[in-house]
Amino acid sequence: MENVFQKRRTELLDKLPEFSLVILVGYQQKVRSKNIKYSFRQDNDFYYLTGFDEPDAIALISRDESNDNFTLFCRPKNPHQETNFGERAGIEGAVKIHGATNALPIDSFPSEFEKYLEGIKRIYLSDELNIISSSLIPIVNRQRQTCGFDVIKQYRSIESLAPIIHATRLIKSELEINTVKAAVAASIDGHKEVMKRCAPNVNEAELSAQFYQSIGAHGCKEVAYPNIVASGNNAMCLHYEANNSVLKNGQMLLIDAGAEYKKYASDITRSYPINGRFSAEQKQIYSIVLSALDSAISKVEPNTSWNILYETCMEVMARGLIELGLLTGTFEEVMASHAYKRFTVHKTGHWLGMDVHDVGPYHDEQDNWIKLRPNMVFTIEPGIYIPESADDIPEAYRGIGIRIEDDILVTTTGHENLSAAIPRTIEDIENIMQSE
Repeated sequence: MENVFQKRRTELLDKLPEFSLVILVGYQQKVRSKNIKYSFRQDNDFYYLTGFDEPDAIALISRDESNDNFTLFCRPKNPHQETNFGERAGIEGAVKIHGATNALPIDSFPSEFEKYLEGIKRIYLSDELNIISSSLIPIVNRQRQTCGFDVIKQYRSIESLAPIIHATRLIKSELEINTVKAAVAASIDGHKEVMKRCAPNVNEAELSAQFYQSIGAHGCKEVAYPNIVASGNNAMCLHYEANNSVLKNGQMLLIDAGAEYKKYASDITRSYPINGRFSAEQKQIYSIVLSALDSAISKVEPNTSWNILYETCMEVMARGLIELGLLTGTFEEVMASHAYKRFTVHKTGHWLGMDVHDVGPYHDEQDNWIKLRPNMVFTIEPGIYIPESADDIPEAYRGIGIRIEDDILVTTTGHENLSAAIPRTIEDIENIMQSE
């Protein structure tokens, strides 16, 4: 793996001006309660360029006349701490295991950092949580503020690394695509098992636990985001996490759950009747959402503008809601007034990768919507939500929340629906739910 990270560092430096220094600040471990810590998760930009997965670390990346230099400040070995909380790479491991040119204790960063500024004109900083940002400027300015009046002064700019590295992360390598596919494969099994176990009087928490169990068999230790297992009107909350209601006969279940595999996310939603059979009204709403999803997926190919996917979903869902009488007015009137937003409420997709809402621009440098390119990965996720409180809507439609979400890869000739193996048609859903 070291070669992958070294290659990424070299490619990054190739995009930067001469005499540049990249500073990457890793995350710190968070405390859950007293001496109980949350499972550590490294900053994704930091990991993407270093492969180093321990807290309290800072990386410096630069280039001299002939070589790329990678200096890693990290925690030294500590037998007592390692006995209690796990092995550390230490200073030696930072070099031998992670390919650092040089490694130093993290506590030495304030005193050692200034040495790395010699000859540097531009600093590119990645410090998402502002761990060192406030202390960095005085160090950067120290030379020109303390040197003699007739000494050449060093004026150095500090810029964000994010626009450069995030645009890079938007286009996935073959290794990254295969890792996303592995996360999706785990989620496919998880969603299928939840479908089979879904039934009246089951608690949402049981289904959430089933998803965890299923993805664990694929080597997934984490989910990409907290499971959303929302029955009935709970589905009106887009990021519902309570997962503690008892499923009721006649209601719909919306489950939005995605496994994470080796730091890469999946993000998949399915909606289906708790009793395994769609009512007429549930079938009508579901068919509209599925048609919107499939219509948008059919538009995915290189050079399609990103906004086309949202616009396609909204047009299909608006027409469907008008036909059912849930929206009034002509299609042109509904679109002009955005009346469809009452029931659609959110955008219909986002980039997918190391972050579930992955980094990367949605507009180009001229502020135009970005055009799709091969090896982009993203979700498409239209939804219709009719709350129980919608007194002007026929009662049979109230409390129905339906979102269908698939993970899509742009190929050189079109697209691949990575999550298509999870039942998504009415017939396939009813068949799998009635199979047990």
